[in-house]
Amino acid sequence: MNNKRRDHKKRNLRYGESQNSDGRYRYTYTDASGKRKDIYSWRLDASDPYPKGKRRDLSLREKEKKVERDLYDRISSDGGQYTVLSLAERYISLKTGVRDSTRTGYKTVINLLKRDPFGKMRIDKVKLSDAKLWLIKLQREDGKGYSSIHSIRGVLRPAFQMAEDDDLIRKNPFGFELSTVIENDSEPREALTEKQMEEFLDFIKSDSYYSKYYDVVFILFNTGLRISEFCGLTVSDIDFDDMRLNVERQLIRTHEGKYIIEKPKTQCGVRSIPMTEEVADCFGRIINSRKRLKKEPMIGGCVGFLFLDKNDMPRVALHWEKIIQHMREKYASVRLRPLPKITPHVCRHTFCTNMAKRGMNPKMLQYIMGHADVGVTLNTYTHIKFEDAEREMKRVAGIKTA
Repeated sequence: MNNKRRDHKKRNLRYGESQNSDGRYRYTYTDASGKRKDIYSWRLDASDPYPKGKRRDLSLREKEKKVERDLYDRISSDGGQYTVLSLAERYISLKTGVRDSTRTGYKTVINLLKRDPFGKMRIDKVKLSDAKLWLIKLQREDGKGYSSIHSIRGVLRPAFQMAEDDDLIRKNPFGFELSTVIENDSEPREALTEKQMEEFLDFIKSDSYYSKYYDVVFILFNTGLRISEFCGLTVSDIDFDDMRLNVERQLIRTHEGKYIIEKPKTQCGVRSIPMTEEVADCFGRIINSRKRLKKEPMIGGCVGFLFLDKNDMPRVALHWEKIIQHMREKYASVRLRPLPKITPHVCRHTFCTNMAKRGMNPKMLQYIMGHADVGVTLNTYTHIKFEDAEREMKRVAGIKTA
């Protein structure tokens, strides 16, 4: 006597398979942790037609194959019950010794996932297309910029990779190049030409109000310092005997208003930068005119910061960003011609570009800039224009230029 179970179409059902009275198929199995699990489908085999009004889905036996493959590879059948949010939280909890600015970035991602329905999705349910569509939604519907989305993906990509390595999922859904999915709408950093830089400096020097900041802008244009490194300089870091700047730290103020001292951005950031006579003169004037206090503010054991604000605390990057922004706006209104966007980082970028144009050895320029990878330095050469290439070809060919 044949005791095999059959479905409504009289087809033999395999071990673990059954069909409910409503026609839906079920497969019961035991996962790697010993828990009893069920999967369902309205179709037994891939060749079966989709029942009218039912959502398209894999057939039961297609799902069975996936379960068998996961059991063989010991992949968790439910993603360890992690949601995207809880996975990101677990990943961040393992990141110790990170900078305060990085920790702030982590908090931003977590707060976003707490608000967004995507954060509630179970990680084993997130497909490649889900990840891509979510990032597109962040840009097109939520108005997130490319750099913000890049930072968000910078947390989720390694978090999902951790889940893959822990056998919680089979494949990382964020393992794709971001630029292939969303448009890079970031405003490119455009270095000033030497003529633009000279005209801007000349304007600052002659302005009745902004002339007091001329030395700062000149230094930023002629040393390549990061603005946080400039803010972290103290009087003792300026070596007039050997004509060099000793860069050992950066000064940062957190969103909570806390002042902190950190090592430079990269290990190569700790360096000594040669000073020209003009740069040394600027530092000399700054030191001679700096505010004298009975008690100097101490941050991270450091005293003698070059510039203090109205509260007698060291000036930070935001101060100089605003000052340079106002300088540029006044220049445009007085000279009646706009300049490209100028920020402290554009000053650094302009220095690097000018040194590259003048033929400085890339490895020497890498050292001065404090870049960890010479590739970052070499990317500066992409800002060299036709006129620069023409001049260089004539120089190599021995042709005099006007």
